[in-house]
Order: sequence, then structure tokens, then C-alpha cells
Amino acid sequence: MANSLFSLEGRLALVTGSGQGIGFALARGLAEHGASVVLNGRDAARIGSAVDKLRDAGFKAHASTFDVTDFQAVDADVARIEAEIGAIDILINNAGVQFRAPLEDFPEEQWERLFKTNVSGAFHAGKAVARHMITRGMGKIINIGSVQSELARPNIAPYTATKGAIRNLTRGMCADWAKYGLQINAIAPGYFRTEMNQALVDNPEFSAWLEKRTPAGRWGNVSELIGAAVFLASDASSFVNGHTLYVDGGMTASV
Repeated sequence: MANSLFSLEGRLALVTGSGQGIGFALARGLAEHGASVVLNGRDAARIGSAVDKLRDAGFKAHASTFDVTDFQAVDADVARIEAEIGAIDILINNAGVQFRAPLEDFPEEQWERLFKTNVSGAFHAGKAVARHMITRGMGKIINIGSVQSELARPNIAPYTATKGAIRNLTRGMCADWAKYGLQINAIAPGYFRTEMNQALVDNPEFSAWLEKRTPAGRWGNVSELIGAAVFLASDASSFVNGHTLYVDGGMTASV
């Protein structure tokens, strides 16, 4: 009984932005717990390579190359997945971008790009998948927030705004869709060693600040996000809804 609570056997998960980094780690983690996974991204070659890695490891994996900022493409490919691969039981909205600049000099086109990808992308994918989940009376949606859903730091104010929006979009999705049997939650990672953060990882001054600022005293490893994802994707979280789970080494708990 205890093990079955966290089993994802027989379930299909779609993970956006999963060609590398956190998205790929989460897709692999769900696969390790029994799920079939659909990896998504805009780069067909990268997604194909990621799918091959999972298949070579013995997991069931499929590719999807829609752009989360294109609602028509999202809707069409979600319909294709449902028709050709299977019913989507789990959606992880992970696709996201970052751009750093002082707020007074922040390029308007980058502001638009951040919101279009980080917020509208989660809305588009969530809406497209939820329509199918609602007819079945069940489903799990996991949005990827950040410690910037709660905190701010210089030069990333627009990114912070997008991740704050994700926290409240998660609540809004819960308010609308929980009555249909869906659970919608978010994972808010702290600072993890990823391709997106490589410049910060390689900056000794920033790494020293991070280690001092984080109670755990270190960067996170992407594998440490898998447990939270499996919990929120499984029956173990059947009465958890609208919640944002911070996985941050204690950063948001300490001043």
C-alpha cells in the first residue's frame, strides 16, 4: 500500500521544456517511477536526443516539439498525444526562459518574451491538457515556479514577476479545476546547478553569496527535485491542491 501511493505505473506524463536541465531530470524521475513520458521542446534534435537517452535506459519515452507560446500548436499537439500515444495523466509546466538586466534598462522585447514563455506558456499548456483531464474527472498539473515566486533579487525583476504569476496561476487553476477531480500544484526550486544557471555557478562571488544565504549551504542538484515531482504526480498528494512546494535548501525560510 505504501509503495503504491507513489507509483506512476500506467500513467502518461507530458513535461514541457524537457530537453535538458530540470525538465529532463523530472521526466526521467517520473519514468523511473513507472510513467511513460512525453518530452517537449522547440529544438527537435535536442528533444530527439533526450528521448533516445531515456529509451536506451529502458524507459518509455516520446517526443513532442510544439512551442508553448503558440496556443494553436499546443492545442494541436496535445490532441495528437491524446489520440496517438494516450491520455495525459500528468502535465509538468517547466518551459521557461531567463534574461538579466537592470530594471531601468530592461528591454521591452525581453519583458514580453519572459511573460509569453513563462506565464502564457503554462496557461496554454494547462488549458489544453485540462480540457481532456476534466472529461475524465482526474489529472495532475505541476507548474514550475521558483524561489522568485516569493523573493526578489536585483536584475531579474521581470523573471520574478513571472514566477509570482505562476504561484497565483496555480491557485487559480485549483479554484477552477479542483471540482473536476484535478490537482494543480507547483514546485518552486531554489538555486540548482543547471545549464540556465551555469554562469552563476561559475561565478565564485555569487556561489559564495549563495552558500552563505542558503541554510543548507550549497547549490541544489536537479535530482533533488524528483521526490517533490513524484509526490505531486502520484496518489500520495490526492488532497493537496493549489499548493506551492519550495525545494530550496531553506532559502525562503531564513533571513
